[in-house]
Amino acid sequence: MSKGHPPRIQRRGLLLVLSSPSGAGKTTISRALLERDSNLTLSVSATTRPKRPNELEGVHYFFKDQAGFDAMVEKGEFLEYAEVFGHSYGTPKAPVEKSLADGKDVLFDIDWQGTQQVAAAMSGDLVRVFLLPPSHEELERRLRSRAQDSEEVVQGRMAKAASEMEHWNEYEYVVINVDFDRCLADVEAILRAERLKRVRQTNLDAFVGDLTSEG
Repeated sequence: MSKGHPPRIQRRGLLLVLSSPSGAGKTTISRALLERDSNLTLSVSATTRPKRPNELEGVHYFFKDQAGFDAMVEKGEFLEYAEVFGHSYGTPKAPVEKSLADGKDVLFDIDWQGTQQVAAAMSGDLVRVFLLPPSHEELERRLRSRAQDSEEVVQGRMAKAASEMEHWNEYEYVVINVDFDRCLADVEAILRAERLKRVRQTNLDAFVGDLTSEG
């Protein structure tokens, strides 16, 4: 190996889960991560929701009828699944496992319930990050700034956020989103560190063996 050229270390991918209450910045941080990191891909869910005109099969969702979705559930083909507003959503296992084997990392934008299901199926590959707002007042300000919602709707969102935040201690990492740039840098630092874990670098034995046998 010539000086100045880094060795090619093979790596198994990881599953990066970002969860947060509405208004804590999860969607914004997720989009920034995907734009800045070519080795990170967003998990594509299957759904029984009707396809919208601008959506592409296999890009935005895998579109299924209810019978097809239920058949996948019966065969154990989902990492996690749930019903939301009358439609079924789930994460197909096969494309995720292929990404991991290829050394690609997969980003999940799911709630704490979905995270629990993924953890039960693939805990060794999972990295869980929970984003928190800096204060109750700031969370309420962010929720109010989204639209001209009624006071009842805003309070309902605050109550739901409070319920979601009760699960913060089920995550390995907790990041308080005071500032977007700092929050993004913190999540990127977590991702870099997790990629360097010994158990994820799959050919280290051979690499170290070559080092110790040289000369």
